[in-house]
Amino acid sequence: MRFVVATYGTEGDTRPLAALSRALIDAGHRVQLLADEATLGSATSLGIPAAALAGDIKKVLQPAKKTRPADTVRDLTAITNANTESWLREITAAAKGCDAVIVSALASFAGLSAAECLGIRAIGAGSIPITPTAAFASPFLPPAMVPKWLNKASHRFINSAIWSLLRKKTNAARASVCRLPPRRRVFGDHPVIWGVSPSLLPRPDDYPANIFICGQWTAPAPDWSPPPELTAFLAAGERPIYVGFGSMAGLMQPQLLEELIAGIAGRRALFYPGWSNVRAAQLPANFFLLRDTPHGWLLPQTSLVLHHGGAGTTHSAARAGVPSIVVPFAGDQLFWADRLSRLGVAPAPLRVKGLRARKLEEGLAFAERPDVRERAAALGARMRSEDGLRNAVSAIETLMTGRARAA
Repeated sequence: MRFVVATYGTEGDTRPLAALSRALIDAGHRVQLLADEATLGSATSLGIPAAALAGDIKKVLQPAKKTRPADTVRDLTAITNANTESWLREITAAAKGCDAVIVSALASFAGLSAAECLGIRAIGAGSIPITPTAAFASPFLPPAMVPKWLNKASHRFINSAIWSLLRKKTNAARASVCRLPPRRRVFGDHPVIWGVSPSLLPRPDDYPANIFICGQWTAPAPDWSPPPELTAFLAAGERPIYVGFGSMAGLMQPQLLEELIAGIAGRRALFYPGWSNVRAAQLPANFFLLRDTPHGWLLPQTSLVLHHGGAGTTHSAARAGVPSIVVPFAGDQLFWADRLSRLGVAPAPLRVKGLRARKLEEGLAFAERPDVRERAAALGARMRSEDGLRNAVSAIETLMTGRARAA
């Protein structure tokens, strides 16, 4: 079968879809991946046919532009509305002759409209479970904010709120590109595969049959060797702390970096700058500045992972069998921080606003406890037994052969 996989967002949005694309190709299918140009490195390294969608997500998330979560919401809404028509044209053109469009992240509404335009199957995909359920609240709301009896309603409210921000431009693009009628309500009748570990988030009992919790989507180990200086650093002492905030460039303000360095208090640390502008000269001698390094290789060699709570890093840290300390900034990050805390492998999330070294030291003390390490190791073992990509490919093939139709 032929598929177009369309996503738009940060590295954390594209990498899992690149892994899924590779798995589909290995299963004998033809796939093209569409995503932001700055995030296509993983697709290139996996040998996946890929093309860039309009837009520049990295420019939008530069540090100078981000100081509050509301800024991120505003600018992601703006980049989506500015590019929806282009995305719909690009996805529709790429998907001609395909059997289905697999859609994710900010490109979802354009991708769903493209499938409707072409009369082919649409399958949602991603790592932020927004399917309405009574089991947990919307990942885009602080978990403590929502009473349990409002969990399912919170999903519907947030999903409708997102649609309200994007509806006008989506409907305009549907009319101009595909001559489709406007939609009044948010899309919600298509099947979805979630690249989420059931060990972190068990499948809710009230999910319909066309919603799948597959497990994490991780690409096969690349043909990669660590640079000699990294090998030497790892061999020179005790296991280091990993510090990295991925694409959340706005997190790494100078004061926060100072507090992190002070809180780590001379411990050995690996620092991944991600999309920030942190340089080696800003770091003390106990820090090693990383280049892009496969998490599957690196994180099992660390003592714990200090991160922002993105779905990908959360899964990779848990899969590695080490504790986490989470400093969430926006979106679903507080949701994942809460999941790790509930499982006893991370302290309560640390607030990025006004973070002080003392709070980080308290988090480190929790993460270094033997019982926490035992729980983290057990969780990692369970997650490593899961085969998220095989489950996802099986779910897609089941959907395409008609054995699990949309509810």
